[in-house]
Amino acid sequence: MPKPTIIPIYQVDAFTGERFKGNPAAVCPLKKWLPDDALQAIAAENNLSETAFFVPGGEGDYELRWFTPITEVDLCGHATLAAAHCLFTHLGFTGKSIVFSSHSGLLTVTQEGEAYMLDFPVDNIEPAVAPRVLKEALGTEPEEVLMGREDFLVVLASEADVAQLSPDFRLLKQVRCRGIIATAPGSTTDFVSRCFYPNAGVDEDPVTGSAHTTMTPYWAERLSKQELTARQLSKRGGELRCIMLGERVAISGQAVTYLKGEIFI
Repeated sequence: MPKPTIIPIYQVDAFTGERFKGNPAAVCPLKKWLPDDALQAIAAENNLSETAFFVPGGEGDYELRWFTPITEVDLCGHATLAAAHCLFTHLGFTGKSIVFSSHSGLLTVTQEGEAYMLDFPVDNIEPAVAPRVLKEALGTEPEEVLMGREDFLVVLASEADVAQLSPDFRLLKQVRCRGIIATAPGSTTDFVSRCFYPNAGVDEDPVTGSAHTTMTPYWAERLSKQELTARQLSKRGGELRCIMLGERVAISGQAVTYLKGEIFI
Protein backbone atom coordinates (compact mmCIF):
# COMPACT_ATOMS: atom_id res chain seq x y z
CA MET A 1 0.00 0.00 0.00
CA PRO A 2 1.55 3.37 -0.99
CA LYS A 3 2.61 5.70 1.80
CA PRO A 4 0.08 8.54 2.22
CA THR A 5 0.97 12.19 1.73
CA ILE A 6 0.61 14.08 5.03
CA ILE A 7 -0.64 17.68 4.89
CA PRO A 8 -1.03 20.05 7.84
CA ILE A 9 -4.52 21.40 8.41
CA TYR A 10 -5.84 24.21 10.57
CA GLN A 11 -9.41 25.26 11.24
CA VAL A 12 -9.83 28.93 12.06
CA ASP A 13 -12.88 30.94 13.09
CA ALA A 14 -12.55 34.18 11.09
CA PHE A 15 -14.07 37.63 11.64
CA THR A 16 -14.48 36.95 15.34
CA GLY A 17 -12.45 36.96 18.53
CA GLU A 18 -14.44 34.02 19.98
CA ARG A 19 -14.36 30.34 19.07
CA PHE A 20 -17.59 28.91 17.69
CA LYS A 21 -18.52 32.28 16.17
CA GLY A 22 -17.56 34.00 12.92
CA ASN A 23 -16.91 31.88 9.83
CA PRO A 24 -14.88 28.66 10.11
CA ALA A 25 -12.34 28.04 7.34
CA ALA A 26 -9.89 25.21 6.80
CA VAL A 27 -6.32 26.11 5.86
CA CYS A 28 -3.88 23.68 4.24
CA PRO A 29 -0.27 24.91 3.71
CA LEU A 30 1.35 23.06 0.79
CA LYS A 31 4.94 22.80 -0.42
CA LYS A 32 3.69 22.51 -4.01
CA TRP A 33 0.32 22.37 -5.70
CA LEU A 34 -1.63 19.13 -5.67
CA PRO A 35 -3.83 18.22 -8.66
CA ASP A 36 -7.06 20.23 -8.73
CA ASP A 37 -9.20 17.14 -8.15
CA ALA A 38 -7.25 16.44 -4.94
CA LEU A 39 -7.78 20.01 -3.73
CA GLN A 40 -11.50 19.76 -4.45
CA ALA A 41 -11.73 16.37 -2.70
CA ILE A 42 -10.08 17.80 0.43
CA ALA A 43 -12.46 20.76 0.44
CA ALA A 44 -15.44 18.43 0.02
CA GLU A 45 -14.20 16.27 2.90
CA ASN A 46 -13.74 19.33 5.12
CA ASN A 47 -17.29 20.42 4.22
CA LEU A 48 -16.78 24.03 5.30
CA SER A 49 -17.81 27.01 3.22
CA GLU A 50 -14.17 27.36 2.09
CA THR A 51 -10.83 25.61 2.37
CA ALA A 52 -7.77 27.75 1.62
CA PHE A 53 -4.61 26.27 0.09
CA PHE A 54 -1.34 28.14 -0.36
CA VAL A 55 2.18 27.49 -1.61
CA PRO A 56 5.29 29.68 -1.33
CA GLY A 57 6.12 32.04 -4.18
CA GLY A 58 4.29 33.46 -7.15
CA GLU A 59 4.02 37.22 -7.55
CA GLY A 60 3.58 37.61 -3.78
CA ASP A 61 4.90 35.79 -0.74
CA TYR A 62 2.43 32.94 -1.40
CA GLU A 63 -0.01 31.75 -4.05
CA LEU A 64 -3.50 31.31 -2.57
CA ARG A 65 -6.57 29.41 -3.78
CA TRP A 66 -9.99 28.74 -2.24
CA PHE A 67 -12.47 25.87 -2.70
CA THR A 68 -16.03 25.38 -1.47
CA PRO A 69 -17.24 21.77 -1.09
CA ILE A 70 -18.20 21.77 -4.78
CA THR A 71 -16.15 24.38 -6.67
CA GLU A 72 -13.18 26.75 -6.74
CA VAL A 73 -13.96 30.46 -6.15
CA ASP A 74 -12.11 33.56 -7.33
CA LEU A 75 -12.19 35.49 -4.05
CA CYS A 76 -12.80 34.59 -0.41
CA GLY A 77 -12.29 36.96 2.49
CA HIS A 78 -12.66 34.82 5.60
CA ALA A 79 -10.41 32.03 4.33
CA THR A 80 -7.77 34.63 3.33
CA LEU A 81 -7.96 36.00 6.86
CA ALA A 82 -7.65 32.45 8.21
CA ALA A 83 -4.62 31.69 6.01
CA ALA A 84 -2.87 34.87 7.16
CA HIS A 85 -3.70 34.07 10.80
CA CYS A 86 -2.05 30.64 10.41
CA LEU A 87 1.08 32.16 8.86
CA PHE A 88 1.42 34.84 11.53
CA THR A 89 0.42 32.64 14.49
CA HIS A 90 1.58 29.11 13.69
CA LEU A 91 3.98 29.13 10.73
CA GLY A 92 6.57 31.72 11.74
CA PHE A 93 5.87 34.55 9.28
CA THR A 94 7.71 37.55 10.74
CA GLY A 95 6.82 40.42 8.40
CA LYS A 96 4.09 42.97 9.09
CA SER A 97 2.17 42.19 5.88
CA ILE A 98 1.65 39.08 3.75
CA VAL A 99 1.07 39.38 0.00
CA PHE A 100 -0.96 36.59 -1.61
CA SER A 101 -1.22 36.19 -5.37
CA SER A 102 -4.64 34.88 -6.38
CA HIS A 103 -7.20 34.67 -9.19
CA SER A 104 -8.29 38.15 -8.02
CA GLY A 105 -4.80 39.63 -8.20
CA LEU A 106 -2.54 40.58 -5.30
CA LEU A 107 -4.16 40.58 -1.86
CA THR A 108 -2.36 42.02 1.15
CA VAL A 109 -3.07 41.12 4.78
CA THR A 110 -1.54 43.31 7.49
CA GLN A 111 -1.43 42.43 11.17
CA GLU A 112 -2.81 45.23 13.35
CA GLY A 113 -2.71 44.23 17.02
CA GLU A 114 -5.29 41.48 17.52
CA ALA A 115 -6.88 42.12 14.11
CA TYR A 116 -5.92 41.63 10.47
CA MET A 117 -6.58 44.12 7.67
CA LEU A 118 -7.38 42.68 4.23
CA ASP A 119 -6.68 44.84 1.16
CA PHE A 120 -9.07 43.63 -1.57
CA PRO A 121 -10.21 44.96 -4.97
CA VAL A 122 -13.50 46.86 -4.86
CA ASP A 123 -16.46 45.30 -6.67
CA ASN A 124 -18.17 47.18 -9.51
CA ILE A 125 -21.91 47.39 -8.88
CA GLU A 126 -24.66 48.57 -11.20
CA PRO A 127 -28.46 48.86 -10.81
CA ALA A 128 -30.18 45.67 -11.96
CA VAL A 129 -33.64 44.30 -12.54
CA ALA A 130 -34.41 41.60 -10.00
CA PRO A 131 -35.50 38.31 -11.58
CA ARG A 132 -39.00 37.38 -10.44
CA VAL A 133 -37.68 34.14 -8.98
CA LEU A 134 -35.27 36.12 -6.76
CA LYS A 135 -38.10 38.07 -5.12
CA GLU A 136 -40.14 34.89 -4.79
CA ALA A 137 -37.23 32.99 -3.23
CA LEU A 138 -36.55 35.74 -0.68
CA GLY A 139 -40.24 36.37 0.01
CA THR A 140 -39.84 40.13 0.02
CA GLU A 141 -39.87 43.21 -2.21
CA PRO A 142 -36.40 44.86 -2.20
CA GLU A 143 -35.91 48.62 -2.04
CA GLU A 144 -33.07 48.30 -4.55
CA VAL A 145 -31.31 45.56 -6.49
CA LEU A 146 -27.81 45.88 -7.89
CA MET A 147 -25.41 43.48 -9.59
CA GLY A 148 -21.70 43.08 -8.92
CA ARG A 149 -19.24 40.92 -10.81
CA GLU A 150 -20.83 37.70 -9.54
CA ASP A 151 -23.48 38.49 -6.92
CA PHE A 152 -26.83 40.25 -6.63
CA LEU A 153 -26.94 42.95 -3.95
CA VAL A 154 -30.47 43.18 -2.52
CA VAL A 155 -31.15 46.24 -0.35
CA LEU A 156 -33.92 45.96 2.25
CA ALA A 157 -35.44 48.62 4.51
CA SER A 158 -34.27 47.51 7.94
CA GLU A 159 -32.07 45.19 9.97
CA ALA A 160 -35.19 43.31 11.05
CA ASP A 161 -36.09 42.64 7.39
CA VAL A 162 -32.68 41.04 6.81
CA ALA A 163 -32.81 39.04 10.06
CA GLN A 164 -36.27 37.66 9.25
CA LEU A 165 -35.42 36.32 5.78
CA SER A 166 -36.18 32.64 5.31
CA PRO A 167 -35.11 31.96 1.71
CA ASP A 168 -36.36 29.14 -0.47
CA PHE A 169 -32.94 27.78 -1.48
CA ARG A 170 -34.45 25.55 -4.18
CA LEU A 171 -35.68 28.69 -5.92
CA LEU A 172 -32.49 30.65 -5.17
CA LYS A 173 -30.54 28.03 -7.12
CA GLN A 174 -32.47 29.13 -10.21
CA VAL A 175 -31.03 32.65 -9.99
CA ARG A 176 -28.12 32.95 -12.42
CA CYS A 177 -25.35 34.29 -10.21
CA ARG A 178 -22.79 33.11 -7.67
CA GLY A 179 -24.81 34.40 -4.72
CA ILE A 180 -27.27 36.83 -3.20
CA ILE A 181 -26.25 39.46 -0.63
CA ALA A 182 -29.12 40.91 1.43
CA THR A 183 -28.26 44.15 3.23
CA ALA A 184 -29.88 46.99 5.16
CA PRO A 185 -28.99 49.83 7.53
CA GLY A 186 -27.91 48.52 10.92
CA SER A 187 -29.31 49.47 14.31
CA THR A 188 -25.89 49.45 16.04
CA THR A 189 -23.61 49.28 12.99
CA ASP A 190 -23.61 51.17 9.69
CA PHE A 191 -24.99 48.18 7.81
CA VAL A 192 -25.89 44.52 8.23
CA SER A 193 -26.13 41.60 5.84
CA ARG A 194 -26.82 37.96 5.19
CA CYS A 195 -25.23 36.07 2.28
CA PHE A 196 -26.63 33.09 0.36
CA TYR A 197 -24.59 30.94 -2.08
CA PRO A 198 -26.57 27.77 -2.87
CA ASN A 199 -25.04 27.58 -6.37
CA ALA A 200 -21.59 27.30 -4.73
CA GLY A 201 -22.74 24.63 -2.27
CA VAL A 202 -23.20 27.02 0.68
CA ASP A 203 -26.83 27.91 1.46
CA GLU A 204 -25.90 30.64 3.96
CA ASP A 205 -22.34 31.77 4.59
CA PRO A 206 -21.73 32.81 8.22
CA VAL A 207 -19.45 35.81 7.52
CA THR A 208 -18.44 36.77 3.99
CA GLY A 209 -15.42 39.01 3.46
CA SER A 210 -15.75 39.13 -0.32
CA ALA A 211 -19.38 40.35 -0.05
CA HIS A 212 -18.10 43.43 1.76
CA THR A 213 -16.18 44.44 -1.37
CA THR A 214 -19.66 44.74 -2.91
CA MET A 215 -21.48 46.32 0.02
CA THR A 216 -18.83 48.82 1.13
CA PRO A 217 -18.93 51.03 -2.00
CA TYR A 218 -22.75 51.05 -1.85
CA TRP A 219 -22.95 52.06 1.81
CA ALA A 220 -19.99 54.45 1.61
CA GLU A 221 -21.83 56.41 -1.07
CA ARG A 222 -25.25 56.19 0.57
CA LEU A 223 -23.99 57.19 4.03
CA SER A 224 -21.26 59.58 2.79
CA LYS A 225 -18.71 57.73 4.94
CA GLN A 226 -15.38 56.16 3.99
CA GLU A 227 -15.04 54.05 7.14
CA LEU A 228 -17.93 51.82 8.15
CA THR A 229 -18.86 49.15 10.67
CA ALA A 230 -20.69 46.02 9.60
CA ARG A 231 -22.31 42.97 11.12
CA GLN A 232 -23.38 39.77 9.39
CA LEU A 233 -26.59 38.39 10.88
CA SER A 234 -25.98 34.66 10.51
CA LYS A 235 -26.46 32.34 13.51
CA ARG A 236 -22.70 32.47 14.21
CA GLY A 237 -22.47 36.20 13.49
CA GLY A 238 -19.45 38.32 12.65
CA GLU A 239 -18.12 41.86 13.02
CA LEU A 240 -16.13 43.77 10.40
CA ARG A 241 -14.68 47.22 9.83
CA CYS A 242 -14.59 48.37 6.19
CA ILE A 243 -12.74 51.31 4.63
CA MET A 244 -13.07 52.59 1.07
CA LEU A 245 -9.66 53.20 -0.50
CA GLY A 246 -10.50 54.22 -4.07
CA GLU A 247 -10.37 51.05 -6.15
CA ARG A 248 -9.60 48.95 -3.06
CA VAL A 249 -11.50 48.04 0.09
CA ALA A 250 -9.82 47.44 3.45
CA ILE A 251 -11.69 44.87 5.57
CA SER A 252 -10.61 44.26 9.15
CA GLY A 253 -11.42 41.43 11.54
CA GLN A 254 -10.03 39.04 14.11
CA ALA A 255 -9.46 35.28 13.96
CA VAL A 256 -8.96 32.44 16.43
CA THR A 257 -7.63 28.91 15.91
CA TYR A 258 -10.02 26.07 16.63
CA LEU A 259 -8.07 23.05 15.41
CA LYS A 260 -4.73 21.97 14.03
CA GLY A 261 -3.77 18.53 12.82
CA GLU A 262 -2.79 16.43 9.82
CA ILE A 263 -4.66 14.91 6.91
CA PHE A 264 -3.60 11.85 4.94
CA ILE A 265 -4.21 11.55 1.22
